[in-house]
Amino acid sequence: MIMRVESLNFENAQGHRLSGRLDRPSEGAPRAVVLFAHCFTCSKNLSAIVHLSRALTDAQYAVFRFDFTGLGESQGDFAETGFVSHVDDVEAAAAFLARKGLAPRLLVGHSLGGAAVLYAASSVASCQAVAVIGAPFNPTHVARLLRPYRDTLQRDSAVEIVLGGRTVRVGRGFLEETSDDVVAERVRFLNRPLLVLHAPEDAVVSVENGERIFHAARHPKSFIALAGADHLLSDKRDARYVGGLLAAWAGRFILGA
Repeated sequence: MIMRVESLNFENAQGHRLSGRLDRPSEGAPRAVVLFAHCFTCSKNLSAIVHLSRALTDAQYAVFRFDFTGLGESQGDFAETGFVSHVDDVEAAAAFLARKGLAPRLLVGHSLGGAAVLYAASSVASCQAVAVIGAPFNPTHVARLLRPYRDTLQRDSAVEIVLGGRTVRVGRGFLEETSDDVVAERVRFLNRPLLVLHAPEDAVVSVENGERIFHAARHPKSFIALAGADHLLSDKRDARYVGGLLAAWAGRFILGA
């Protein structure tokens, strides 16, 4: 099936134009709208996200995927962002969709995008369920990755690092740390059904992170181990499998889906 793709841009709280894509089913009205937040320094056009979105549209869901500030086709300087701005961008995307009559009922986040949707969900009135893929328990996970660059970041406010073969300028905003107790409380009072998907072999964000998210959450909650997958779901079969799982799971918890 061929999904219909529409470019939709919106402004975030800082007035930057963020670039988004709305993937619709090839025919008919969608069962529900899914808001998708991508991984750290990635973009909405990551191959895995496209394949995952296609699986959801095949199941008659619409998917809105967007680029965080300063990434992909979005305006702004990524070096001036941090986890807090990621959460703000998710909230801005949800508010934009609501104004267009496309209020998202399912929030999905990959890696750091997963941490962002966990934080943003309570501010999205239309959200009826949340799913995270390879997400860190604590967004401070990024700060730990940046420890070798801490002195440079404190002095210069930004540093160039290589991630996935790409050079990215990262700012000191990602050095902010949050206690595990604060994160656990946020997850505990999510008040939405939660699906945690994590690969046991994930070499970027260990599976223990997914386990901690799952144990911190209240029911209804589910945990699915993505055996054989890597962090970026680089095998399209894994990405489509995850999309199918999301569609099946959401059907049980989203009213009217």
